[in-house]
Amino acid sequence: MTTDLAALTRDMGTIATEAGAFLLQERSQFKRDAIEYKGLNNLVSYVDKEAEKMLVARLSQLLPEAGFITEEDTTGTEADKTALNWIIDPLDGTANFIHNLPVFSVSIGLAQGSTPIAGVVYDPNRDECFSAWQGGGAYCNGDRIRVSPAVSLGESLIATGFPYYTFEQMQAYLQILESLMQKTHGLRRMGSAAIDLAYVAAGRFDAFYEYNLKSWDMAAGVLLIREAGGTVTDFAGGDEFLFRGDVVAGCGVHAELIREIQTFWGKPVS
Repeated sequence: MTTDLAALTRDMGTIATEAGAFLLQERSQFKRDAIEYKGLNNLVSYVDKEAEKMLVARLSQLLPEAGFITEEDTTGTEADKTALNWIIDPLDGTANFIHNLPVFSVSIGLAQGSTPIAGVVYDPNRDECFSAWQGGGAYCNGDRIRVSPAVSLGESLIATGFPYYTFEQMQAYLQILESLMQKTHGLRRMGSAAIDLAYVAAGRFDAFYEYNLKSWDMAAGVLLIREAGGTVTDFAGGDEFLFRGDVVAGCGVHAELIREIQTFWGKPVS
């Protein structure tokens, strides 16, 4: 594509900031009777849906030829995953938002097939806009960011997400958690995968891993990490994370972390 990705990413940041302002406005008056359930512990509200409509309308004007892959599916169309698509999460961290925990974000990714080429994660509570485009580096509020210099799990702080409605791999997940608790400076669970990934890119976390994620959780964040000098793979060490759902992302600890995960993942439970 011939689009100026740097300029496009700046516009994406503006749009994400507008959506973030809407989230904060609604947060101040949100009532829990507005909660809907898409499934077990899978929450949504009018805020997610309205924010998504705002994003779709603005991004459609920005790049009309791109399709949409969205969490709340407000477009009513099925995207071609091999084509150029906006991949968006209007409110990543819905449970936090509902419980008035100020850790949630707006995530906008642009991908050509399974390759993210531009991405923005906006944290409205801290007014931090993380952005990256293919070959252009990664930034927070315009300042260049890099992944942590850590090279071993023994000096690392790891982020993860807890499964909340798919429990088939729970035993393996808990074994990984138990092992990493003993081999790292600690583990953190923020409740917004997009923020977790942005923090890895900024060197605040040394790595992140999770399974059963969706493309809109990570399309922007994985590009941030790659452009900040980090590594992103699926649990098998391959490149199928975006539409498969399991992801390991980090700095120099990535190889050691993925070996740790593979020690338990996919093995028979004794």
